[in-house]
Amino acid sequence: MNTITSSNFNFPRQKSLYKGKVREVYNINDDLLVMIATDRLSAFDVIMPKGIPYKGQILNQIATKFMQLTEDIVPNWLVATPDPNVAVGHLCEPFKVEMVIRGYLSGHAAREYAAGKRVLCGVALPEGMKENDKFPEPIITPSTKAEVGTHDEDISREDILAKGIVSKEDYEILEKYTRALFQRGTEIAASRGLILVDTKYEFGKTKDGKIVLIDEIHTPDSSRYFYSEGYQERQDKGEAQKQLSKEFVRQWLISNGFQGKEGQQIPEMTDEYIATVSDRYIELYENISGEKFEKADVSNIHERIEKNVNAFLATYNK
Repeated sequence: MNTITSSNFNFPRQKSLYKGKVREVYNINDDLLVMIATDRLSAFDVIMPKGIPYKGQILNQIATKFMQLTEDIVPNWLVATPDPNVAVGHLCEPFKVEMVIRGYLSGHAAREYAAGKRVLCGVALPEGMKENDKFPEPIITPSTKAEVGTHDEDISREDILAKGIVSKEDYEILEKYTRALFQRGTEIAASRGLILVDTKYEFGKTKDGKIVLIDEIHTPDSSRYFYSEGYQERQDKGEAQKQLSKEFVRQWLISNGFQGKEGQQIPEMTDEYIATVSDRYIELYENISGEKFEKADVSNIHERIEKNVNAFLATYNK
């Protein structure tokens, strides 16, 4: 199956190329960013050896949809989506923190809780919680945005302000936007029979100093979803929740002896397993968007992206 796991385009007026864990970002004339969502799969901050068919298209289209569904409450960086795998937006200076917000004790928070921690990123956690229980109120647990190849690290609001990573004035806006986006995402998920469990948002500043939402929003890479139906019954019985998120990949890796720690080998992902991962991503897309997923032509995905981006840039600069 054709996938895009790396790119090296040379667009008109291109100044630089930054390669993240999943996205590749081209700086066009210090004005626009062309962000390509690749099919790379990252877990425990490690890039898996093989790409997942249609994953980049799915991430890009979900993020685009949710940018459009939230632009009335939080401004964002998006200008256009000239290709199924591509978003073009305004050049921004990103904040060096990721705003993680959690409505439930799941994933990383649950692992920390099980290890005995009752304070996460400076936030006190209630006693007596079970994995996947709902918090009384959503909690914000930021992380520092890591350089490539290193792990993001939990950090408290107090440390962010004390270290001057973000000013108090700006951080209060980030918190307000984070809560507003999570509330909107929760409402949209509920309307589709899903629970938005937790997610992360990234923000940046435009040249004129406006704080905007950047990168992705409410995708399976940045968010965790449960099915609403049967949630409480599964909790009462102590059963695992039925979920749509990248957590199923993490659990598969853990069960095969990999958590991104030194000396651990990435287990082999067979073509059959990769196909099931692709199917799960498509399932989430259709559930959260309420639309049937239309597979893009991937017969020559690099050529398609280059042609579509060049056509957009030619029009934009006229």
